[in-house]
Amino acid sequence: MNIGDLLDRGAISARVTATSKRQVLKVAADLAARSFGVKPAAALSALLQREALGSTGVGYGVAVPHARVAGLTRLRGVFVRLEHAVEFGAVDDRPVDLIFALFAPPDGSGEHLRALARVSRILRQAELREQLRKARSADAIHALLVQEARPSAA
Repeated sequence: MNIGDLLDRGAISARVTATSKRQVLKVAADLAARSFGVKPAAALSALLQREALGSTGVGYGVAVPHARVAGLTRLRGVFVRLEHAVEFGAVDDRPVDLIFALFAPPDGSGEHLRALARVSRILRQAELREQLRKARSADAIHALLVQEARPSAA
């Protein structure tokens, strides 16, 4: 699973101001709408429905919201970095400032579960999280995520 296949440079917002989880999810939905042509209201509704089942805040200031959305033919992702962390109901009770949202087609297979696991595993790396927080542009964020996701040669 290559993060570069999921995340286009244009699907990254590096300096977002939001004051609530709902605002963050709306930013992610709007970014998905602009990047992938899905309906923003449908994307937001799907994210909110999933979030109602339990927080997608995985800890360390990271959330990985995900949803199935009509209009997609393949799995896609957006990345949002907040200027100030917001309460997200994360497993460690820490506020969230790094969000990698995944959007899957309605009839998709378990591919989105593999992607969810991959993104969560990558974002558990403390050094990468710190670099993402310091990155100055969407291009820099994209390069960090794609580089980190490449298998390393042993």
